[in-house]
Amino acid sequence: MSLIDAHGICLSYGGTEVLHDVSLSVQPGEIVTIVGPNGSGKSTLLRALIGALKPSHGQIVRQAGLRIGYVPQKLHIDPSLPITVRRFLSLPERVHGAAAERALEAAEVPHLGDRQMGALSGGQFQRVLLARALLRNPHVLMLDEPTQGLDQPGQASFYRQIEAVRDRMNCAVVMVSHELHVVMSASDRVICLNGHVCCEGAPDVVSSAPEYRALFGSGTGGALALYRHDHDHSHAHGHVHDHDHAHHDHGGGAA
Repeated sequence: MSLIDAHGICLSYGGTEVLHDVSLSVQPGEIVTIVGPNGSGKSTLLRALIGALKPSHGQIVRQAGLRIGYVPQKLHIDPSLPITVRRFLSLPERVHGAAAERALEAAEVPHLGDRQMGALSGGQFQRVLLARALLRNPHVLMLDEPTQGLDQPGQASFYRQIEAVRDRMNCAVVMVSHELHVVMSASDRVICLNGHVCCEGAPDVVSSAPEYRALFGSGTGGALALYRHDHDHSHAHGHVHDHDHAHHDHGGGAA
C-alpha cells in the first residue's frame, strides 16, 4: 500500500497556478527525488504532500497514522542566540535525552549535543536538522534541497547518509534536489516537475527522456538549467508522462 497518493492536484499562489494536475505516489522504502527548474513548484509540492498547503483541486491521501520527518530548505537561527543542539531538538516539544542521542547518532553527529547551534558548520547544521526530522521515527523522510550551500564532497556525504538512514529505518525518502549528478546515483525514482509532471521513472529512463533534456540538456554535469520551457511533443521510453495539454506558467512561480 502506498504511504502517500496524490491525484490530480492543482495549487495556486495569488491567482497564478503553480501546480497543475500533478499525480504521484510514495511507496515504502523507496527514495524519490523531485527535480525541476526554479519556479517549477518543487517546494510547493513537498509542502502539499506534508499537509502544510491545501490543493485547490485534487486529493492527497496519506496512510493512516503516517509519521513524516521534514528537513526544510532553509532555517535561520540567530548565531548570537544561546541554544545548544540538544535544546534545539526539544523545540517545540521536550525530547528525552536518550531519544535525542539516538537521533544524533543516526545523523552521524553524536558528539554535537552540547554544541551551540550558532557555532555549527553548514554540514553539521544540516545533520542536526536531519536528526530533528528523525526524532519521530518517520515512515517518510522529506527533504527540501537539504545540501544547498554544501560543497560537492559534503553533498555526497549527506546523500550517502540519507541512503543509510533509509536502509536502517526502512523509511521512504522524498527529496527536492538541484544536484542532478548525485540524484541520479542516489534515487530509486526521479520525478521531473515543471508545474506538471514532465516525466518520471528510474533515473536512467528519466535522464534519457526528451522532456528531461528539454529542461536540463544532455551534458550539464550536474548543473541545473534555470529556465522554463515550451514543452516539446516528443515521447520517451519508460514511465514518461505526456502532459502536452497541461497549463504552462511562464512566470516566476514558487520554487
